[in-house]
Amino acid sequence: MAKPLAGKVALVAGATRGAGRGTAVALGEAGATVYCTGRSAGGRRSDYDRPETLEETAELVSSAGGVGIAAGVDHLDPAAVQSLVQMVDDDHGRLDILVNDIWGGENLIEWDAPVWAHHLDTGLQMLHTAVDTHLITSHFALPLLIRNPGGLVVEMTDGTREYNAAHYRVSTFYDLAKNAVLRLAFSQAEELKPFGCTAVALTPGWMRSEMMLEHFGVTEANWREAAATQPHFAAISESPRFVGRAVAALAADPDVQRRSGESFSSGGLAQEYGFTDTDGSRPDCWRYLVEVQEAGLPADAKGYR
Repeated sequence: MAKPLAGKVALVAGATRGAGRGTAVALGEAGATVYCTGRSAGGRRSDYDRPETLEETAELVSSAGGVGIAAGVDHLDPAAVQSLVQMVDDDHGRLDILVNDIWGGENLIEWDAPVWAHHLDTGLQMLHTAVDTHLITSHFALPLLIRNPGGLVVEMTDGTREYNAAHYRVSTFYDLAKNAVLRLAFSQAEELKPFGCTAVALTPGWMRSEMMLEHFGVTEANWREAAATQPHFAAISESPRFVGRAVAALAADPDVQRRSGESFSSGGLAQEYGFTDTDGSRPDCWRYLVEVQEAGLPADAKGYR
């Protein structure tokens, strides 16, 4: 297989599971060296208290054809992030791809709770884990990334700029967290422009993360069996690898800077770059969400994957 990212060095912050793990592995498929970071390393578990580890992610990256390196880091700790970036600098002297995927807010969500009813401490914690971590990581990592033109920053979020501008997203705290990340991509794009580097925002669709599969009582091997209770999920969901392949496609695009400051979805980029999900399909979730699910139509992925 072609390795368009051979020789490139990537840092995926928040790589233990979900989109972060899918992205790390997809970058490995493309031949990159990938630092997989987060808190679930060395026997330590994150607030989710789940079994997935960074060591497993790094092994998957290497098995896919890249070089995976697990590094346990709390991205709310500036000194720890600074040490991480220094390690990357000492090892390679460069950073070509930064993916800010840290989220950590699944257990903090209070669906449709207005700002005055939402627990304040969990709402603020959601903002800290979703926004502060990205800012801290970029603060220390971007001086290394801008040493060479062509560097790419991907801010992972939920929803495109167009979709979120017209939709209330779950709660004020969640809405602010996800839209702040969209704006982070735009702002960083402006600051990276003089150095020939790029920043974009990227959203997966309805993703079959480990937690989502467990919630619906299915696995990656039989997820279509959720159709009886979750027909739209069974119709249009995507694996975490799909959004990862979107990152890899952006990183391999020699003209990616034309996209700087914009927001994209995995499904939208698949139509442009031609990559597929692990099952060979190209699910276009955000278009499906508006045109089928929100329109009240029965689940039918024809024309959407």
